[in-house]
Amino acid sequence: MDISKDVYSAGPFKNIFSQAVKVDNTLYISGQVGIKADGTPGADIVEQTQLAYANIQKVLAKYNANAQNIVDETWFTTDMKNLMKQSDAVFATRGEFYEGKAEVCQTLVEVSALVMPGLLLEIKCVAKL
Repeated sequence: MDISKDVYSAGPFKNIFSQAVKVDNTLYISGQVGIKADGTPGADIVEQTQLAYANIQKVLAKYNANAQNIVDETWFTTDMKNLMKQSDAVFATRGEFYEGKAEVCQTLVEVSALVMPGLLLEIKCVAKL
């Protein structure tokens, strides 16, 4: 059975992985990280969270969607203790992204490393369009 896919690829690694894949009315957004325009990671987990959500918003915008379309998100962090120490600021950033309506399933996982040194957080989402 063939599956009809709408694939969105962008950025410096567009030939390696897709930013998102749409199948029917479901958008699968690849893990987004907190990298600044110059290619360096944000200064801390709060800035990286802001940058990751900005990247997610860019992907959603390509499909005329927004944060309210997200139904599931998975966070990967390299340091759960650090995230929890800064949880007020981190989750305030999340609250701003969802405009106070974070009606999504969320999973938070600690991992040993992310794709490049200095990254502290990666956010992967599923949205219904």
